[in-house]
Amino acid sequence: MMDTFDTVEAVLDFAVRREQETVEFYENLAGRTDNLQLKKALTAFAGVEKGHKKKLLAAKEAGLAVGEPGGRVVDLKIGDYLVEVDAGPEMSFQDALVVAMKREKAAMELYADMASRISNAELKAMFEKLAREEAGHKLSFETAYEEHFMQDN
Repeated sequence: MMDTFDTVEAVLDFAVRREQETVEFYENLAGRTDNLQLKKALTAFAGVEKGHKKKLLAAKEAGLAVGEPGGRVVDLKIGDYLVEVDAGPEMSFQDALVVAMKREKAAMELYADMASRISNAELKAMFEKLAREEAGHKLSFETAYEEHFMQDN
């Protein structure tokens, strides 16, 4: 595995893969919950993540990352943006929410970091928007966690 992203294109490729993994995670989690409100929210999040993937692919296909001044990203460790929990099918709902929060935090940090390093205005705006959306998702999962697992008995 690479230790750093050498180009903006490499970041876009990595982000596309992470978005697809997140779509699959949310769809799987939605299929495992009996809570209809949560199922609806997870399905909606999967749809939003599909939209993120499309935006990233469109940026790559438009060549926005090609010849990007300052496009080389040095010392950006991929491991900083990975979730360390094994998200297996036997995990509890509580663990799944924790993984979801960590996934959203990792994505938010990746996109915010990229926005701070990019000179192309269109790419910068896209990464800033993606970071804000991921922060909102994280808050939603934190709220669900608080409602289900942190209530006073």
